[in-house]
Amino acid sequence: IVIGGGAVGSACARELVRADRKVLVLDPGEEDGAAWRAAAGMLAPQMEARPEDPLFELGVAGRDRYRAVAPELEEATGISVGLWLEGIARVALTEDEESDLKAMVAWQRQQGHLCDWLDADEVRTQWPWMGETHGALWAPGEGAIDPQRLVAAYLAEAERSGVTMVRDRVTAIERRGARVVGVIGAERYAAEHVVVAAGAWSGRLGGLPRPLTVEPVRGQMAALPWPEDIDPTIIYRPNGYLLSRDGEAIVGSTMEYVGFATEVSSAGLAQIFSTVTSLCPALARLDVNRTWSGLRPVTPDGLPILGRAPETEGLWYATGHGRNGILLAGITGLLMAQLIAGEPTLVEDLSALDPARFWRW
Repeated sequence: IVIGGGAVGSACARELVRADRKVLVLDPGEEDGAAWRAAAGMLAPQMEARPEDPLFELGVAGRDRYRAVAPELEEATGISVGLWLEGIARVALTEDEESDLKAMVAWQRQQGHLCDWLDADEVRTQWPWMGETHGALWAPGEGAIDPQRLVAAYLAEAERSGVTMVRDRVTAIERRGARVVGVIGAERYAAEHVVVAAGAWSGRLGGLPRPLTVEPVRGQMAALPWPEDIDPTIIYRPNGYLLSRDGEAIVGSTMEYVGFATEVSSAGLAQIFSTVTSLCPALARLDVNRTWSGLRPVTPDGLPILGRAPETEGLWYATGHGRNGILLAGITGLLMAQLIAGEPTLVEDLSALDPARFWRW
């Protein structure tokens, strides 16, 4: 059983059925605030990479996983997931940021990753419509994918491969002693293995052997018309970004600890527009097409919870991906299928994501 049919859950279902398992996905349907419905879908592990970041190599593997998965999904389902890997720029707006980003470029190049520094004149030449900068980190292999199409394609292929989809809200895990035996929703469902991939709602399940430290963090978003005289691009800032998709400028985002509230606020939008109009002043003259928000599943240390629940056979966690849910969904599905099968994993060291790390004392 996979609890949750979002980006991570659908990827898990697809990989598990490909590993010849019988799979049931339980999902409540139109969940208000589901993170994947609100995500921009950036595939950008290099934008915030640091030498001590345990997610960097996993993020790169997640991004590169889609190079193979995207054409497979389209061939199997006819759904294009909108994979676009033509580069992302992270701009520096101060001298301190310039120094910091130059150091990031140097480190990434030493690790063998494609990464360049563009000075202010090069940025102006490449993006003449952009506001003043002190240069930019340029990662030519980064990009984005369409989250809604991705989930649709994952679920479509999974169902065609034999996965059963049921609209039901799981309320509790069912255990007997130290083993999971199923889940409880409107009905009871039996299974040898249960994968918790319920996003921000994962920690609200009853019957968990220990508290699951996943909390919702709201991210607000907006869409404006994409300026007709500007080529498609993605520009990144730590507190805001600009992404072109289907004739719109997708802009975001906030990080707000407001529980499960999904309202869009004027303060949140003001923060976003302040950042993106400094990047692209032309956006200030355009009307907003729509606004929305989503609830990211965030853990205390900002890392996903991935692997078997301590002391409970058959219970697996694939949650807490925070802002990296789309980036890591594909690789998470593959890793979960390998872990459940007891096989070596594509990414060897997953110790930083071990579910037991929050309960050691």
